[in-house]
Amino acid sequence: MLKSKVAIVTGSTSGIGLGIARQLARLRANIVLNGFGDASEIEAIRGGIEREHGVRVVYDGADMSKGDAVRRLIATTVETFGRLDILVNNAGIQFTAPVEEFPPANWHAILDINLSAAFHGIAAAVPEMKKQGWGRIVNIASAHGLVGSTHKAAYVAAKHGLIGLTKVVGLETAGTGVTCNAVCPGWVRTPLVEKQISDIAAQKNISQMDAAKALLGEKQPSSEFVSPEQLGGTVAFLCSAAADQITGTAISVDGGWTAQ
Repeated sequence: MLKSKVAIVTGSTSGIGLGIARQLARLRANIVLNGFGDASEIEAIRGGIEREHGVRVVYDGADMSKGDAVRRLIATTVETFGRLDILVNNAGIQFTAPVEEFPPANWHAILDINLSAAFHGIAAAVPEMKKQGWGRIVNIASAHGLVGSTHKAAYVAAKHGLIGLTKVVGLETAGTGVTCNAVCPGWVRTPLVEKQISDIAAQKNISQMDAAKALLGEKQPSSEFVSPEQLGGTVAFLCSAAADQITGTAISVDGGWTAQ
């Protein structure tokens, strides 16, 4: 379906981003991986996707906290492949604390990576996509882009902002062949969430399994984690012809969390 198209997935060396990158590669898109991690592990992931799906996969370690680096990632991709068709803004970090104790440095870091990086990537990608008459921008927001939770001031603010950005870009690109949408996952068992499970287990002196159940029970009626593969499928759908008229919207993949 996506043969010869080029997709950047930020924050794709693990977790949700990697699941999305694998799914797009399965549909024959060439992939630009991005994120931090051990160089040999990243190379193993890169080579593995390339061999398994017969597509070209490159790695770019651009630092998503720096706007200039994000814009260079777009430019480098266009130089390397001659085009850019799909931009998935997935990179994100988390920190939790009551608002009165929230360190300003953490506030700025979360907004830089979870929101500003998407702005810089979109601003650089849209002209390329408009020129081609086709493009897909998918912002990985969160259930926290639609509802709040305690102790997550920066994360919730950034994800709400990301959905607002999605609406504006959807309107600005309407009729050009470019769409912009947000995907809002509930709990996904990523390294970020694994840490929260460990914190609950330590606080309540319970097992990891019971802590995971407690986390899900509080928010997610399905009592099951969303998988990176399911989110990859959602992104793939948004890149399909069936989604040509879906733009400026947020799609929840959250086991019923935001239906409550």
